[in-house]
Formats: sequence, structure tokens, C-alpha cells
Amino acid sequence: MTPVAPIAARARTRNARTHRWIRQLHLWIGAWGAIAAIIYGLTGLVMNHRIGDNPWPQGESVEAGRALIEVPAPARASAEALSTWLRDSHQLDAQSIRKGAPRGAPEGASEQWNLSGGNARASWALQYRPGAATAEVKHNRQDWLAAFNRLHKTVGGGFAWVLLSDSFAIAMLLLGMSGIWMWARGRTPRQLVLSVLGASLLVLLAVLAPALA
Repeated sequence: MTPVAPIAARARTRNARTHRWIRQLHLWIGAWGAIAAIIYGLTGLVMNHRIGDNPWPQGESVEAGRALIEVPAPARASAEALSTWLRDSHQLDAQSIRKGAPRGAPEGASEQWNLSGGNARASWALQYRPGAATAEVKHNRQDWLAAFNRLHKTVGGGFAWVLLSDSFAIAMLLLGMSGIWMWARGRTPRQLVLSVLGASLLVLLAVLAPALA
């Protein structure tokens, strides 16, 4: 028979090695997402207080100009054709294309195409009535606070920003899971329930219950 002591010793060694690896992973993930956590935390705090009796400043968006452009017949065929023409002829690369009646319009209103693009600080938007010979492009300029709020919502950052913000989101998931694993290590279920982690879960459930009812 295999002695019990060596088996227990090997199990403790494996547990200690796993703990070291998860702790190191927790530290690496925390370092990778630390700056992002500050940016997302600040912009999230600002946007949480955008409405109410005393809303916080959300940054300024100033109109930088308007231009009326002539739309050739081939570009009028579809919103996608219009987007391609804008990119090739005016260097306006649309990141968003929306089709349908204008927001708030009565039922049965004619369709409108809304294309927009730019980056977090300099943006543009175009509204086009299908079949029209012209369209108006409006350019806006955002200050730094408004720009970071747009990035928080993944607006104006481009494909590279989407990938980077995805990595931050995954890092936050792993950070939370590894943190819970390390906090739970060596604690009984009762100790977990009566810990800061248990209190956090109870408060979360208490807040979410009326919000999702």
C-alpha cells in the first residue's frame, strides 16, 4: 500500500504550485489592465451621473462644419454602395450604417440611411434619403472627456481599439475569477458567506433584484 503521508505531501505541493501560478497570473493580468481599469472606471463613473438634477459634465462636442455633397447614381443603389463611394471619393470610412425611419418619426415615415465614422475626437455623420441627389455631412469635434466617453462605448476607436478593449474585458474576467479562487482557498463555505466576498454578492443581488424584476 502507498503511504498516506507521501500522497498528502504531493497533493499539498500541487496545490501550492497551482496557487503560485494563479497568483502570478492574477498579478500579470492586473498589470496589463491597470491603466484600462482606471480609464474605464473614471469614464464609467462620469457616465453613471450623466442624468439627474445635478448631472456631471460629459465633455463637449462642437460642430466643426457641414458640407453638402452630390451623390452619383451608382452610390444611390444601397447604403453599402454609398459607404464604398464615400470611402473612395471623400476618404470617409463609415464605421456604422443604420437604415430605417428616423428615430422618433411617425409610423410609415420614409426610410433614411445614417452613416457615421471618424475617431474618438473627430467624427462625422451623414443622413441620406434614398434616391436623393445630395447628402449632408456633418463634422464634429469632441474634447478629451467626450472622446474617452466615446471610447468607453467602443465608438471611434477602430478595429485595433475593439481588440484592445476586448483583451481588457477578458483580463477583467480572469482577474475576477482568479481573485475569487485565491480568496476561497483555505476557507470553508461558511467563512466565504461571512466574508467580504459574500457581502459583495449579497449587495449585488439586492441591487439587481429590483432593477431586473
